[in-house]
Amino acid sequence: MPSKNLDMLYSMTGFGRAEAMVNGRQIVVEIKSLNGKQFELTTKLPPILRSYELDLRNVLSSSLYRGSIEFVVSVKMEGASKPMTINTGLALFYYQGMKQIAEQLNITEDNVLSTLMRMPEVVAPEQDMIPEEEWKQIENIVVDACNKLMEHRKNEGAALAKEMTSRIENIETALNNIIPLEGLRTDKIKNRITQSLRDAVGAENIDPNRFEQELIFYIERIDFTEEKTRLKQHCNYFHSIMEKDEMMKGKKLGFILQEVGREINTLGAKANNADIQQIVIEMKDELEKAKEQVLNIL
Repeated sequence: MPSKNLDMLYSMTGFGRAEAMVNGRQIVVEIKSLNGKQFELTTKLPPILRSYELDLRNVLSSSLYRGSIEFVVSVKMEGASKPMTINTGLALFYYQGMKQIAEQLNITEDNVLSTLMRMPEVVAPEQDMIPEEEWKQIENIVVDACNKLMEHRKNEGAALAKEMTSRIENIETALNNIIPLEGLRTDKIKNRITQSLRDAVGAENIDPNRFEQELIFYIERIDFTEEKTRLKQHCNYFHSIMEKDEMMKGKKLGFILQEVGREINTLGAKANNADIQQIVIEMKDELEKAKEQVLNIL
């Protein structure tokens, strides 16, 4: 099984290759992994390994966890070509038919042997089976290829971790930049509504108490204190998941980013201020970049 460095982030993209000699056979294993919601495996195996296909699937699923996996094994004999077998009974059957035709047509049986050897299924590759002790050696080669693929995933995951953490930190910075704009926003709203009322009904017709009540009610409706608090909590949770000793973090991080998006959208809907709206757009841009990256995380 691959060694686990649990404080790292793992990409789903990777490649692993391993080869070795097993009883005169050169075994070459190649594994390629791409993004996938679940464990999705396609295999290309030689006939002598077909009986071990389920065992190979179990090794791969327990080692690679998730992703779209392409698994190829090639087996080559050392030195000479693959041993062949001759179906003597079938060759004799063909020969009897050829002999009868030759007698009826009164022709010679020239080159009959070369003709027989080309007849269907007279000569066929030897269908040898892999014994249990050799299968264990092949299984070790497969595990070695899995380890190399996971090492590749870990290297790519380190870059992804840095990239995604940067995106979340940019969202947190943008959130902090909104704070000094909140007081100005309230003053602008109050001045704009006051001026609109004066223009509509005249300053002398405004009831100060009623106006103050309505203003408070309106400002409460566009208050986004709760959204800011929840957004900060989601960002903190994101950082805590990144630091946890877990192999598979991709789905959980994806769910957190969905919640981050909800709070940013609500904050934008309540912004009612051009400067705050611009910051919200920057936050959405960072979030989309993080979402693109999280799709590639194991």
